Amino acid sequence: MTSFADLSPKDRTFMEQYPYRRSRWSEMAELRKPLGLARGALVTTAALHLPDQPPFDETVRGGDWSYREIPGDVEVARLRTSHRSKSFDRSGIEKDPNVAFPLDRLRELSVQGVLGVPLDRHFSFMGSITAPGSLIKETAPEVARKLREDGADWVLLSPV
Repeated sequence: MTSFADLSPKDRTFMEQYPYRRSRWSEMAELRKPLGLARGALVTTAALHLPDQPPFDETVRGGDWSYREIPGDVEVARLRTSHRSKSFDRSGIEKDPNVAFPLDRLRELSVQGVLGVPLDRHFSFMGSITAPGSLIKETAPEVARKLREDGADWVLLSPV
């Protein structure tokens, strides 16, 4: 596992002085059906997108707060990343996007009866958003609404 000591002096100073936001946490929702019947979705911050989708805009000051819908039948190996962080090593995700978007593993668990069938769409955001106001006010609530509409019983968050 990496530590602050592994970062460059510039990145370490940034991380130590960054004005992190505090969030109010509320109780998690209770799962109301057996996990083997529960359906859910993945949400990642690896800035994954399909080749025919626009990449996340790495030039947006404060971070691109948009999202990409990822179809449930996607071939995970086709996903690409356009994450902006200079401190983010993309090599593992570029070799196997399941590292940050384990949809193939969820499919396997579904076949085994451990989980219900994954939903028909999943979502990808860019991480490293230093100005999250629009994310908090606009895109995150929009994705939450879509997950409710899709009938998500659970959501697996894959932060990177």
